[in-house]
Amino acid sequence: MTQRLPRGLFAAALVTALWGCASPPPAAQRPSEASIAAHVAAATQAAGSDLGEVLTLCKPVPASRPVQGEDSDRGLRALIDRPAPPPGRAFDNLYFVGGDWASAWAVDTPEGIILIDALNNQAEAAALIEGGMRKLGLDPGRIRYIVVTHGHGDHYGGAPYLARKYGARVVMSDTDWTMMETRLEFATPLWGAPPKRDITVKDGDKLTLGGTSLTLYMTPGHTWGTLSPVFDVSWQGQKHRVLLWGGTGFNFGADIPRMEAYGRSTQRMAQVARAEGIDVMLSNHSRVDGSQGKLARLRQAGGTGPNPFVVGEPTVERTLTVMNECSLAQRDRFALLP
Repeated sequence: MTQRLPRGLFAAALVTALWGCASPPPAAQRPSEASIAAHVAAATQAAGSDLGEVLTLCKPVPASRPVQGEDSDRGLRALIDRPAPPPGRAFDNLYFVGGDWASAWAVDTPEGIILIDALNNQAEAAALIEGGMRKLGLDPGRIRYIVVTHGHGDHYGGAPYLARKYGARVVMSDTDWTMMETRLEFATPLWGAPPKRDITVKDGDKLTLGGTSLTLYMTPGHTWGTLSPVFDVSWQGQKHRVLLWGGTGFNFGADIPRMEAYGRSTQRMAQVARAEGIDVMLSNHSRVDGSQGKLARLRQAGGTGPNPFVVGEPTVERTLTVMNECSLAQRDRFALLP
């Protein structure tokens, strides 16, 4: 097994250069009903007819963070209990092994599997990740790393079980390790305790296994330590570049600095997408990226023909534009609160 976690010097230098060459941003428009409408209009235009699910980010969100309790647990249980879609192969080396609500992705390499996110709890990890891998001809005993995109239980819940059973290493940002060790943003018995600190990565670090490298970008917003991996996949002999956005929703209340951080993250990753030719945009919630429908089309086509996950570089940039404009609209809504 090959294990490397060097600093992603090239990626970091590239992004630094991009920021240095970028034109200064225009002066921010004073928050108003007009500015909110302008951001929503820009997002709507960018969304076109195919990014409607992403555009839901523009809907007004509560100014208060959700409070954990019986009511929220009841809603969470309903999400977890939705019937899971069948597992599926998205690319030659990338497999979906998630649920209807939260996603998990398995990156297969000759030296083992990198799992991206681990669902809500041990039961889901056993049924959907282990069970899904076996249905797809993958051995879950080959899981070497579990990259947890951010410190919410719908993504770390199954990690302690899988790490304990297979000796897999758990990878997270220092910021979200610290959040989980000190004050969880959301805590519920439906998720259980978070994993113990293991491998800590910084912005631009690479996780390499069996000739496949994931560059782990910090994209703060959904949490302050959200990670968004970028990596290569293959399909019918062609290489494609993937961005898996690590945290989408605005569930942190009227936190304007965090909303602005989210917007900056989308702008930065749009520059990375242009520089690296990213033509596949994934999420860790399948309704955001339409994974279930795309996997169904691949099954119907027998794994031949064009891959519906390859949306093209312009659509990746449009997706990030929608997310950015919606974050700015939410920021301005919060700025107008009394």
